[in-house]
Amino acid sequence: MSPIKTNWTRLIRFVAVETSRIHIGQPASPTVDVGLAAAQGQIIKAYEIIGSALDPAAQLSQNLLTVRTLLSPLSNEEVKVVRCLGLNYSDHAAEANLARPAFPILFYKPVTSLIGPLATVVIPQAAQPPKEHLPDYEVELVIVIGKPAKDVEEKDALDYVLGYTGANDVSFRKHQMAVSQWGFSKSFDNTNPFGPCLVSNSAIPDPQKVFLKCTVNGHIVQDGTTAEQIFNVRQTIAFLSQGTTLEPGSIILTGTPKGVGFVKKPPMYLQGGDRMNVWLGHGIGTLLNNVEEEKPSKKLVPKL
Repeated sequence: MSPIKTNWTRLIRFVAVETSRIHIGQPASPTVDVGLAAAQGQIIKAYEIIGSALDPAAQLSQNLLTVRTLLSPLSNEEVKVVRCLGLNYSDHAAEANLARPAFPILFYKPVTSLIGPLATVVIPQAAQPPKEHLPDYEVELVIVIGKPAKDVEEKDALDYVLGYTGANDVSFRKHQMAVSQWGFSKSFDNTNPFGPCLVSNSAIPDPQKVFLKCTVNGHIVQDGTTAEQIFNVRQTIAFLSQGTTLEPGSIILTGTPKGVGFVKKPPMYLQGGDRMNVWLGHGIGTLLNNVEEEKPSKKLVPKL
């Protein structure tokens, strides 16, 4: 099995000024942080990619387009499944006074939780007030699978990776700690920023050397590296593919480093008006997301 080869290095998805339609493309500048540039209102140019983001044969054209609206690199329709690892950084386990897991701690998210690089994270009524429910940030490296993977050996695992991107796995700790299954607490609509760039596997030959950082309201709260992962990318793919096919478009959130809010004394939590910036290196870039609290509706919602 050979690694997936693409004709692009960094892929973004966007609405173009010239057409008012959604395109995929490669940023014309090899160094621009597209998320940060978009948030600052800078002009971003991208060479159109002809084809699908999930098709390695998609061609990089010379058609230069201007980004109007930056979107997540994959549409919700392209994402086959969202699988996630919890407690997967040794420094995070230590700060939470929890033992290193012997096996990956897994949960799923619905695609309705995913939002774009600049979209607003909404704290739902079911997780309010924030002081009680402790909404929390989590910067994460995301694996994007590019070809069907089943019963993959660790030594071959990276051959199935199309590329890598970023996420902010916003979590609601009261719901998370109330039960043994974490899915509900991490699955609310419009709570998981995703992107901004999908960087090809060839541009990140060693995914255990990616730096990642989170700031809230201008203060650095997480500053780590994927070298701290308990189960590395190869091990994660091999484990998840046991008896199970990971289809192209499957995305895997790989856990977060130390610095999360709920373990601080006193606990730090997100609330309406906050601003989160999540950054990952190797050209992935920055997710910049405001936080707002959902306004009450007339419909009564049972609360935990």
